[in-house]
Amino acid sequence: QLQASGGGLVQAGDSLRLSCTTSAGTISTYGMGWFRQAPGKEREFVAVISWTADRTSYSDSVKGRFAISRDNGRDTVYLQMNDLKPEDTAVYYCAASRYSRGSSHSHDYSYWGQGTLVTVSS
Repeated sequence: QLQASGGGLVQAGDSLRLSCTTSAGTISTYGMGWFRQAPGKEREFVAVISWTADRTSYSDSVKGRFAISRDNGRDTVYLQMNDLKPEDTAVYYCAASRYSRGSSHSHDYSYWGQGTLVTVSS
């Protein structure tokens, strides 16, 4: 089970840090991704990090503003979100991929967290 936390209501330009951890097992050997789903829209890829953290990738919409990282000793993955915009408003999900390098495709992920809501007001 993955658990995402750290969401909330913020103003445009603010920052938030999301966390993803597990209540069972370990995520240290999984590629980990963050996805989001805005109201009325499909779920979309946000960021991915390989299991060794030597590879990260971001969607164009968040590149330069968001940073994904992980602490395998704590079995935790983070998403630092800076300069938030109203269009970043969504439920954010963390997920564990069966591929150690991770993927930008949701179908490559086997385990999903319950999501945490981020609301950015203008």
